[in-house]
Formats: sequence, structure tokens, C-alpha cells
Amino acid sequence: MENIVNTPRIPLIGEHAPAFSCASTTGPINFPEDYKGRWVILFSHPADFTPVCTTEFIWFQAKKSEFDKRNTDLIGYSVDGIHSHIAWVKNIKEKFNIDIEFPIAAHPSIATNYGMMQPSADDSHTVRAVFIINPKGQIAALMYYPLSNGRNIDEILRLVDSLQMTAEHGRATPANWPNNDIFGSDVIVPPATSMAESEANPAKYEHKDWYLCTEKMPK
Repeated sequence: MENIVNTPRIPLIGEHAPAFSCASTTGPINFPEDYKGRWVILFSHPADFTPVCTTEFIWFQAKKSEFDKRNTDLIGYSVDGIHSHIAWVKNIKEKFNIDIEFPIAAHPSIATNYGMMQPSADDSHTVRAVFIINPKGQIAALMYYPLSNGRNIDEILRLVDSLQMTAEHGRATPANWPNNDIFGSDVIVPPATSMAESEANPAKYEHKDWYLCTEKMPK
């Protein structure tokens, strides 16, 4: 019989992100109080001083200014302690001449409360989780990667753009937006929910059919 492993429940889209207070490489963090009115990307990595994680942190730092433009803060995390985090940041500076300016948090409850420990993958390291949290402190999106495969930071940035488009303008985004082969950077109007709308929307918007109407991306 297959063993059943009890794992912490992963917080789901629309739910409030679990609160935490902890030390970090940039000072104490009180979440969500310190981040009110901002978007947050909380992402875990398996361990400090590991090759894939190092490449990810370098690329997150390279894109930090782009996240800043989008009112979005980065918080890294692993189950390692704060002293290990500090030593790793110093090592990245020494080996790559790159300063990791966003915080790396240190507290075991984060791994538990966000379902980052998945024993079937590894019983001592966090998987590569990504939680995008909106300014209301709610989970807007989440992604999980195995330990062996680095994340595409540009895709995370694109997803932030898409989520903010929906939050600010009430529009959905097509596959591969803003570079869709058919629709380009156009956004999708909410589909009709009545016969009257199904007849009116095609007259108001670009459309392929009554249920698929688009418009130019808002500035």
C-alpha cells in the first residue's frame, strides 16, 4: 500500500496570504503590515549555496528594477537560517559582484504555512514555490517548480503585468500576452452574460465571435 503523507495545505488563489514576522537579510519583516498597498512576490528556493538557486537570485536581482516599476516587492525564502542567508548574499557579491537587495526571510513557519515543504519531492528542502500576492494581501497566483528546474523570471514579470491589467482594468489577457500571434497586445473584454450583451458587444469591440471580444491594451 502506498504511504499517505500529510502535507500542510497550500493557500489558494483568492485567500489571504498567511502572515509572518521574521528576520531577513535586510532587517525584520512583518508581513503583510510592511507591504500594505503593494504587490509582493514571495518565492522559495531549496537551499542557500546551491547552483540553480544562485542563478535564480542573480536574475531576480537583475529584474528588481522592473518589479519596482510595477509596485511589486520581492521576498526570497528557504529553510536555512539567517546566518546562512547572510553568508550566501556575501558569496554572491564576492563571486559575481552582484548585491542581492531584496530580503531573504528566515523562519520555519513560512515553509509550513505556505505548503513549501513537499516530502515526496524532498523531506528537508523547500520546493521552488512562487506566490504573487496582491495589495489586499490575497493570493493572486501561485506556481510550483521541482528542485532541479530554475524558474523563468521574465514569465513571473509577465504574469504580474497580466494580473495588474485585470485588477486595474477588469480585462483578461490571452495566451502569450502581450505577444499573442492573433491578438497581439489586445486584451479580452469580459464575455457576454446575456442575450442583449451577446448582440451588443460585437458592435462595440473587435471580435472573433460574440463570446470573444477584444480591445486595445489600456495605457
